[in-house]
Amino acid sequence: MLNQIYYHSGNTSAVTTVIIPIALMLFLGFAMTRITKQLKLPNVTAYILTGILIGPYCLNLIPSNFIQGTDFLADIALAFIAFSVGEFFKLSTLKKNGLKSAIITLFEALMASLAVFIMTYFILHLDMAFSIVLAALASATAPASTIMTIRQTGAHGDFVDTLLQVVAMDDVVGLVAYSVAISIAVSSLSGSSSDNLFKTLLLPILVNLFAFVLGGSFAFLMKILIPTKRSTDNRLIIAVGILFLFCGICAVLDVSPLLGCMAMGMVYTNISEDDKLFKQLNYFSPPILLLFFVRSGLSFNLSILTGHGNLVGNVSVLTVGVLYFITRIIGKYAGAFLGCLITKKPAKVRNYLGLALIPQAGVAIGLASLCVRSLGPGVGGSL
Repeated sequence: MLNQIYYHSGNTSAVTTVIIPIALMLFLGFAMTRITKQLKLPNVTAYILTGILIGPYCLNLIPSNFIQGTDFLADIALAFIAFSVGEFFKLSTLKKNGLKSAIITLFEALMASLAVFIMTYFILHLDMAFSIVLAALASATAPASTIMTIRQTGAHGDFVDTLLQVVAMDDVVGLVAYSVAISIAVSSLSGSSSDNLFKTLLLPILVNLFAFVLGGSFAFLMKILIPTKRSTDNRLIIAVGILFLFCGICAVLDVSPLLGCMAMGMVYTNISEDDKLFKQLNYFSPPILLLFFVRSGLSFNLSILTGHGNLVGNVSVLTVGVLYFITRIIGKYAGAFLGCLITKKPAKVRNYLGLALIPQAGVAIGLASLCVRSLGPGVGGSL
């Protein structure tokens, strides 16, 4: 629709074709939250629904060239999410309960992935690339919704401490699992030999490890450039600049900035004890996250839900989605319950921790968006 307006008005400059869509996304995304708030749904749901409604498969308000030219939003938004998650890796807190939380995290994350992989590959007989990446995505949890709920309720205690640590570690496991899974998926689609398969598995892990170490080193740079005497405005400018620079380096290396940004946040919170910077970035990031999630909705093809793509076998994506939703919950709950049982957690933690790990949003959606680059619109679009 906007393309026609631009055409008839005679103004098709890059400025108008970018600024107006951004304004629409911001205003309509906000307006949708007024509706979802009444339904007790998170803002992420509102943003994605907005993208679907104004996207090319519904009202077609946003030009397709705008969607294609804003891939960088995923990297930037996920960088802010990952950096904020790193705040919960304080060594003082991990020393108290870190080992138990790590055991619980491994059980709940890996059991969710295993359950989804068995369901998709062995029961539904779907493609290996699709099955293994979807299984890796199943391990991730949404830290934003969990943290927001805790803040709103003012909850505290052993359950909350365990939950925050598990959610933070959960995304680390998910990112590592995704890195391995995407390598196997690319190899299976390209028909690589076992030798090449070894290379495509080892190299991405090493690159992600390098990004993790590099992200940690950037935290020292951030600490040097952001002393306590620095003004509030300049602290924010420098922090955003460092995050953007790191995203650019990761883009050159063709690796997700998630692990590195999480390492940056983790190292920074331990060497600086500066909580104000995280709060500043949390105030700055909402418009960026809104644009990212709305854009995710813009790319959402409604027709694929009932379609029968070759890369997902003869099962509709809608059916796979419903089964994924149920299977992941079972895996998360069973893994968390078993992990708590082994670590001898109290009954209240054991019975309810798995339910608190059900939310899934930012990290999983971001990784699924990155799949389109590596696996193409077929498998990536379905994911």
